[in-house]
Amino acid sequence: MNGHAIRRLRAGLQGALLLPGEPEYEQARSIWNGMTTRRPALIARVAATGDVIACVNFARDNGLPLSIRGGGHNVAGAALCDGGLTIDMSRRRNVSVDPGRQLVGAEAGATWGDIDRASNPSGLVVPGGIVSATGVAGLTLGGGFGWTSRKFGFAADNLVAADLITADGQLRHASANNNADLFWALRGAGGNFGAVVAFEFTAHRFGPHVLCGMVVYPFAQARAVIRRFSEVSAAAPDELCCVLILRHAPEAPWLPEELHGRPIAALAVCWAGDPVAGEQAVRPLQTVGKPVADTIALKSFLEHQTLFDAGQPFGRRYYWKSHHCAQINRALADALVEHAERLPSPHSAVLLTHLGGAPARHDPTINAVGARTAQYVLNIQAAWESPRDDVRHLEWAREYWVSTRPFSTGSVYVNFMTADEGEARVRAAYGEAIYERLGQIKARWDPGNLFCGAQNIAPR
Repeated sequence: MNGHAIRRLRAGLQGALLLPGEPEYEQARSIWNGMTTRRPALIARVAATGDVIACVNFARDNGLPLSIRGGGHNVAGAALCDGGLTIDMSRRRNVSVDPGRQLVGAEAGATWGDIDRASNPSGLVVPGGIVSATGVAGLTLGGGFGWTSRKFGFAADNLVAADLITADGQLRHASANNNADLFWALRGAGGNFGAVVAFEFTAHRFGPHVLCGMVVYPFAQARAVIRRFSEVSAAAPDELCCVLILRHAPEAPWLPEELHGRPIAALAVCWAGDPVAGEQAVRPLQTVGKPVADTIALKSFLEHQTLFDAGQPFGRRYYWKSHHCAQINRALADALVEHAERLPSPHSAVLLTHLGGAPARHDPTINAVGARTAQYVLNIQAAWESPRDDVRHLEWAREYWVSTRPFSTGSVYVNFMTADEGEARVRAAYGEAIYERLGQIKARWDPGNLFCGAQNIAPR
């Protein structure tokens, strides 16, 4: 790579090309997870599809590592690559809504907050994540679950078409009727197959006001809360999504001030159905002794979608470990509580989310989403401020993960994986049959492994 080639690339872009030392480079290199310190040689803030084509061709022809930044909310830091070219889509955030056909389109830099704000006032939802700043691209291409997934499926299940640039620099349309093998692979392992520039989703009738919120208990009641969570979730209808949270109480105005900074056990819920029926379904979660706070009510889904935003700010240091679990027994509850008692930071948390529902009943071969029959996903979230504290927080998360491993199915949600987990763990995320099929499709569309992000599928 020489200066002339860089100047030629820069001159051909409608967007901006940033190099180390230039204004805006450091800001462009900053992503959600402050643990990520990679330094690309070039960052292209693309403004048009032609820019993406030019960048893919430039990286391939010059033998450069290539990474794609969408919303930039991936814990593994896959948005950046050392010494290579980062295609930054984050300023391409347009969202379109067709209420009559129940279709929602989004550019690759959009977040779920962008989609929700555009679609939910019309009483529509695309199943997405539980933090509004999460990028549409990364979440969807890794499967993607959230508050409405038990009822309406994963984000990837609701993707009906995508436009992307493949490793040969060509713009492709992928859908059930166009490049069907590529479309199958995109829905679950998409970061390995190209630079997606646009998504089209099926939307569902939902909201804009729904029964949702959080009920909070003192940590002393954690085992009883986990037991009730297990009982309710095991028999829950598809309409009910529930998340168990163990953490220190944030300084939220709806929590008693004397509880701030103290450990709590909480249950966050969202009901995707008739609110009257929902009140009966969630009541057992509100009556585990006496809660210290209860915000479950009929409210704006947009408000509920930002419930966890304050706890996931940009630039903090994050490290996650995760399992899928088939059930919650007493031994798992004991392990959850004992390690949560040693939370090393007021920002760290443990989330156990109920999955199952509609996705688990889909044909497992419909797309590349792995382990779709998993009933629970455990996400151990270490979060802290200073690099001086890295070792302590990493050790806590890893020890917690090891203590809960006996209760794991062996699989893992690919979007919760960090960058240091290795091929065996990626195989576990997809299962052998899906992993092998992905490798074969990779060999057709990207034989040189140009798109080799954090959880790589190598060509076979």
